[in-house]
Amino acid sequence: MNSNNKLTRFTYLAILVLLLVSPLMGLYPVFVMKLLCFALFACAFNLLLGFTGLLSFGHAAFFGFAAYVTGWFIKAMSWSPELGILAGVVSAVLLGLVFGAIAIRRQGIYFAMITLALAQMVFFLCLQAPFTGGEDGLQGVQRGSLFGLLPLASDTSMYYFVLAVVVGCFLGISRIVTSPFGQVLKMIRENEPRAISLGYNVDRYKLLAFVLSAGLTGLAGSLKTLVMGFATLSDVHWSMSGEVILMTLLGGVGTFFGPVFGAGIVISLQNLLADKVGSWVTVIIGVIFVICVLSFRKGVVGEVQAYIERRRRTAAAPEN
Repeated sequence: MNSNNKLTRFTYLAILVLLLVSPLMGLYPVFVMKLLCFALFACAFNLLLGFTGLLSFGHAAFFGFAAYVTGWFIKAMSWSPELGILAGVVSAVLLGLVFGAIAIRRQGIYFAMITLALAQMVFFLCLQAPFTGGEDGLQGVQRGSLFGLLPLASDTSMYYFVLAVVVGCFLGISRIVTSPFGQVLKMIRENEPRAISLGYNVDRYKLLAFVLSAGLTGLAGSLKTLVMGFATLSDVHWSMSGEVILMTLLGGVGTFFGPVFGAGIVISLQNLLADKVGSWVTVIIGVIFVICVLSFRKGVVGEVQAYIERRRRTAAAPEN
């Protein structure tokens, strides 16, 4: 186990170093920033699905609504980027509190359908509300200066800001999952009746996990608006919820790095194939997803971890 921990830490360190030097390697910073935003989105969703066992079809509501709120406060109210992001996160947390209070008393498909229905209400709100720009979206959001000191107009400075936020959130999610609170979430996922019998207020734990996931999702949406300079209806559309589910399942549900890997695969394919095959990129990603689900039931990262664990047990087993 110690060797596995060392390997995991070395892998994370190598990825971090690669991300730190990626602007020097000629990689397009805006593309990597978009990837990081969706990686945070997938990690936030995985906190709910992978570690609590709640499948939400409505996470696009938190992502897109926070994106609109951040963009509107920065553009219309001339707020600084950090305050705009804070407003987006708070709006996502409040929305998550409402969604969670309604949905957590249901389980399985009923929970998923309630979140989908609520998310569709948010979609139509964003479609009709005057501050969102309707079908045209919210355009021309300026990055401004962080705390009035660090101009974010440069892609490089914006990149390192986004990287710092995403890495900090990833470490925070890891800490949450390994904490006593996270262990209770895992127990709820594995055996909810047993958690209830031990005296835990299951609904309260699930609601807190839902709100935490919504807040982190809102942060991802706010960062995305700041990076791209706009927020559109596609951010709050139900298909966005489908994409984050795809990213999480593709990488590996319940793993730390799986959602990041899944987000990287999906966003990279969209970026590479969008100009070549147009709308067919969705079909291609769907086919890849089906193949991966049939071949890697635990996701790519989940299967790799399972293989390493089997090798470790085989090596540790006494020879007969």
